[in-house]
Amino acid sequence: MQGRLDMEGALTARDRVGIQDFVLLDETTEVAVISNLKKRFSKDLIYTYIGTLIVSVNPYKDLDIYNKKQMDVYMGVNFFELPPHIYALADNAYHTMLTEFNNHFILISGESGAGKTEASKKILQYYAVSCPSTTLMNTVRDKMLMSNPVLEAFGNAKTLKNDNSSRFGKYMDIQFDSQGDAVGGHILNYLLEKSRVVHQNHGERNFHVFYQLVEGGSDDLLTQLGLERDVQHYYYLTQGECAIVSSINDKNDWKSVKNALQVIEFDETNTNHLFRVVASVLHLGNVHFDPDSKGHALLKNNTELNWVSDLLGVDANNLKEGLTFRKIEAKTEQVLSPFTIDHAIYVRDALAKAIYGQTFTWLVNRINESMENKDSSRKTVIGLLDIYGFEVFYVNSFEQFCINYCNEKLQQLFIQLTLKAEQEEYEAEGIEWEPVQFFNNKIICDLVEEKHRGIISILDEECLRPGDATDLTFLDRLEEKMGNHPHFVTHRLADKMTRKTLERGDFRLLHYAGEVTYCVVGFLDKNNDLLYRNIKNLVCQSKNTIVRECFSAVDTTNKRRPETVATQFKNSLQKLTEMLMAKEAWYIRCLKSNESKQPGQFDEALIRHQVKYLGLMEHLRVRRAGFAYRRKYEDFLKRYKPLCPATWPHWRGMPADGVEVLAQHLGYLPDEYKMGRTKIFIRHPRTLYATEDAYEKCKHDLASKLQAKYKGYKVKGEFKKQKEAATKIETCWRGAQARKEKEKRAWAVKVIKKFIKAYINRGEAKSTDNSEYLAFVRQSYLNRLKNNLPKTVLDKTTWLTPPAVLTEASEILRKLHYRLMVRKYVRGIPPQKKAQLQMKVVTSAIFKGKKENYPPSIPQLFLDTRISEQEINIRVLSMIRNEQIKYSVPVIKYDRNGFKPRPRQFILTKTAAYLVEEAKIKQRVSYNSLQGISVSSLSDGIIAIHITCEDPKQKGDLIIQCEHLYEFLTKLSIIANKQDAIKVVQGSIKIKIQSGKESSVDFTTGQEPMVYKAKNGHLMVVATRTRTR
Repeated sequence: MQGRLDMEGALTARDRVGIQDFVLLDETTEVAVISNLKKRFSKDLIYTYIGTLIVSVNPYKDLDIYNKKQMDVYMGVNFFELPPHIYALADNAYHTMLTEFNNHFILISGESGAGKTEASKKILQYYAVSCPSTTLMNTVRDKMLMSNPVLEAFGNAKTLKNDNSSRFGKYMDIQFDSQGDAVGGHILNYLLEKSRVVHQNHGERNFHVFYQLVEGGSDDLLTQLGLERDVQHYYYLTQGECAIVSSINDKNDWKSVKNALQVIEFDETNTNHLFRVVASVLHLGNVHFDPDSKGHALLKNNTELNWVSDLLGVDANNLKEGLTFRKIEAKTEQVLSPFTIDHAIYVRDALAKAIYGQTFTWLVNRINESMENKDSSRKTVIGLLDIYGFEVFYVNSFEQFCINYCNEKLQQLFIQLTLKAEQEEYEAEGIEWEPVQFFNNKIICDLVEEKHRGIISILDEECLRPGDATDLTFLDRLEEKMGNHPHFVTHRLADKMTRKTLERGDFRLLHYAGEVTYCVVGFLDKNNDLLYRNIKNLVCQSKNTIVRECFSAVDTTNKRRPETVATQFKNSLQKLTEMLMAKEAWYIRCLKSNESKQPGQFDEALIRHQVKYLGLMEHLRVRRAGFAYRRKYEDFLKRYKPLCPATWPHWRGMPADGVEVLAQHLGYLPDEYKMGRTKIFIRHPRTLYATEDAYEKCKHDLASKLQAKYKGYKVKGEFKKQKEAATKIETCWRGAQARKEKEKRAWAVKVIKKFIKAYINRGEAKSTDNSEYLAFVRQSYLNRLKNNLPKTVLDKTTWLTPPAVLTEASEILRKLHYRLMVRKYVRGIPPQKKAQLQMKVVTSAIFKGKKENYPPSIPQLFLDTRISEQEINIRVLSMIRNEQIKYSVPVIKYDRNGFKPRPRQFILTKTAAYLVEEAKIKQRVSYNSLQGISVSSLSDGIIAIHITCEDPKQKGDLIIQCEHLYEFLTKLSIIANKQDAIKVVQGSIKIKIQSGKESSVDFTTGQEPMVYKAKNGHLMVVATRTRTR
């Protein structure tokens, strides 16, 4: 939906979204009209005005412009104040009716699929929401709205152009009381396409209600009606070969129809009889005739016939006789004349059409009774005329002839009323009326309807003429009577070029909208629409109340031939025209945007065709013949007064004088405008464009000036207010501050006196004189301590020195703080590091301060093992598999005799230590036999493992050298639980070579580390000195 711009305001966007009113087009050509429609369609602006006429282009998609919010926007608003919308037309028709207390009608026209029915629904919905509401009014509105699904079911069908095409003309009067309440309604229907009941073209369907009944009816109902749930079973439903359509949901529509019938107050009996009539038509279509020996029609299978007789409540034998014999009365005798098969089929189809057509009329009458207002006070009405548009098919028959004749009459009415309205407005305003050149289609209307000479009269004469009258004899009579008419041509009358486009059974009329070729085949039969008297007598005796009521009005004793279909239609159209002439007219012209019903597609050729046959160019020419734009003086002056210094900002005189001054200032030439009694008339749109463009430019300049003035005024006012407020605030603030300062000083004097006295008595026991001071001292110390606590466990020096009164408390707090830090530190140690530290503690207990190279070893981490299981011989592993290996390390073992070095693996298990040479276990040392372990105090890696020798043959002490001495001995001491057995020796270490034989390991220092056998037979170990800081 475009923004809330009035018609003039929207002109500034004319290049982008087109112009809202075709009357304001600079050029009134067909190209300009279609270009403007296309611009607006591309922006989803489907409505455009031609004066008060609305042109609507079907978008084939849902637009969010029909909600309650939009209805509220258009209620009570001037017609041109908002963008074009169907609600604007509906609202203005309604308020004009209330103001002038006269009758109006809205003519909705367009071809099938252009959106006429939807437009009618939108108007009804608008009145349902916008009119005053009471319980009675709501009931009437519900009935009006609910009449649509019922009439659509019985009167609409799928055609090649539209899946929900209205196959009848509908005029609905909505009755309003003096307060504007909708109090009743009345519907007139025109020319139901009864031939569709018995025949459908390829790609088309019968009326919706047949399919809805078969698809949506309950199983019980179908059983009662003798129907099967298969539309393919019924001859009348399958001729178009498209019984199932994806866009139509017959089951859901059936529910809507049943609900609507309840709202319209159809009782159960009438509803049941209505469905029986519909079912009887389906069964009638399946009645099949066989030939006898003479070619006469016979009914061999009576099943379908029996269902028809049962549903209609007539005698089966009489029905059979009526379908196969014609009763001829000759004076006092009655003779039965048998039908041929073709004649029998004709009678069967005529009965089906008559039953359905009369039932449709009965249905409309019942809806009217339901909506009828019993109050006899005067009512005003708004009529909605939803009539078929101009139709041009590949083959055009009797129905198209009637429809196009109807459109000719409405076009004639349309031009007459438009000219009349224009002329009346000019006269009311005192403007001289200028004759308008337009095509007067009276010549075509006379060609069709003139008494004794028109096509309808000739058709009726041929239908009534005794003898062998046929469609072709009718064509011959036409050629005789109107061979020289400029708007009529046939194959025989045409020139050589035209003759090629006409068949011998065709005639062509040149309508106001263009040429249409009609095929005369079927004209006589469709115009006659006869039902034999014996059939009429039979259905008059029907036990079905609807059928009996429909045919009871038919005078079966009257032997005069009834009026033909064309004459009935002409007469009803004449009455409609007279009725419409007595009302104020409003128009909606509906256009199809494309044939494929796709959103966003704009078929210019199709639009051009519709623009032509809807007479839009004629209407535009009438509206534009004199002055393109007219507006009341007050509205014109209110909008454009900024353009003239004399009228801005206020015009004190009469509005007409102000407009005259404004026009003179804008330089309007005398022939460009006229001053009426209440309105200014502007001849050319370009004059209005120039005025609007000047206003748009002026508007921005004025806005800037107004903004500047307003901002200056507002700022000055704000400044004065702020200055006054600031002065008051400063005065109050200074007073408050002075009072606060006085109180603070008095309080400070007291506090200082008290503080000095407490300071003097600070060394005495706590009393009232010094208690606050001591509390201040404590608080001050604790605050400072809080901000200066030691950050690490090793920080022993930064604890603040406490005042004397807090010495004891400070010490307690210091211990608590260090314990807390230790606790946090310990809790933060991971298990692996904790195990390292525990081993380091053991190592420290054994070697700290005793062995020279201990301090450098502290940072070195202990490993779980120095030899992986993969590096240990598998044979050794198998021998000690029952013992869990705890630690392994490579060592150098010195022989007891000769002290020859040999590389070995030293493996610690749970119960013993093993000295391994490749695949051999050289020695097993049980932890129980471990007497002690000796190491020197120097930086060497020699270890003496003392073993208890109980057996003389047992080997003596073990001398090894290990690169990872501290790690090895710590692991050994923990595994064997022998921490106390490790000794750090100063000087030599005594060792037992074997039982009863001893030796020594001597230690000294030197430049290079060495291990060798000394001359005295001892093992000499030379260690380097470890540098100490």
